[in-house]
Amino acid sequence: MADVTGKRILVVDDASLIRLYYRQALEAAGFTVEEALNGLEAIEKLLLEPVDLVIVDVNMPRMDGMTFLKTLRRQGSPIVAIPALVTSTEAAPQDLDAARAAGANFYLVKPLAQDVLVQYVRLMCGISA
Repeated sequence: MADVTGKRILVVDDASLIRLYYRQALEAAGFTVEEALNGLEAIEKLLLEPVDLVIVDVNMPRMDGMTFLKTLRRQGSPIVAIPALVTSTEAAPQDLDAARAAGANFYLVKPLAQDVLVQYVRLMCGISA
């Protein structure tokens, strides 16, 4: 499907299968998808070209999702306001609290159905159903 939303999404996850799964669902819904393997790579990409939304995993090498969010929210540039959707297999209340404290806008527990992912991404990008 062509880019009908005009929205760009950055998926930050060290698991290639998760990135592919998210890419397929989001591109089918009309989003443009970029990828990063960890938080450090994501920060570098965002400084070059900001996106409309970041989907970030928690556990990653080099820079984990929480450190990425804290770094993202500290930046003195337009990337500080990019909405962030955290996805993780960790579902304890303290995990959600930690993500919120780090700067997450939403927290979803994996595995995610593709329609649920697209629904949240549309919501966070301001696109009505």
